[in-house]
Amino acid sequence: MGSIRLSRVYDHDDPVAGRRFLVERLWPRGVGRDTLQIDGWAKEAAPSSDLRRWFGHDPARWAEFRRRYFDELDRHPDAVTPLLTEDDLTLLYSSRDREHNNAVALRDYLRARQEHRDAPR
Repeated sequence: MGSIRLSRVYDHDDPVAGRRFLVERLWPRGVGRDTLQIDGWAKEAAPSSDLRRWFGHDPARWAEFRRRYFDELDRHPDAVTPLLTEDDLTLLYSSRDREHNNAVALRDYLRARQEHRDAPR
């Protein structure tokens, strides 16, 4: 796996490289399906609706959100398999918070999976 970039779907001036995957369970509000250029919609790699509602973008819940989200991803490894095979990847998200969102957590999870896979045995 090469680089993993993050880009907010509402930032049209944000330079985006590589294959682009929307990593939201719900389609972003106000964004036309024909206007967002994506290579895939990895909605199964997004947090469950229950977890997303529980988190509510509350930074005080960030550490616990990440733990629960990683547990969900561990239980559904097929959801991230297409993302792990990309050399140059951009994860698209819709949250206003650029530091505490599922794309940030997913990027960290993918990097950890790749490091684990590449570690000598």
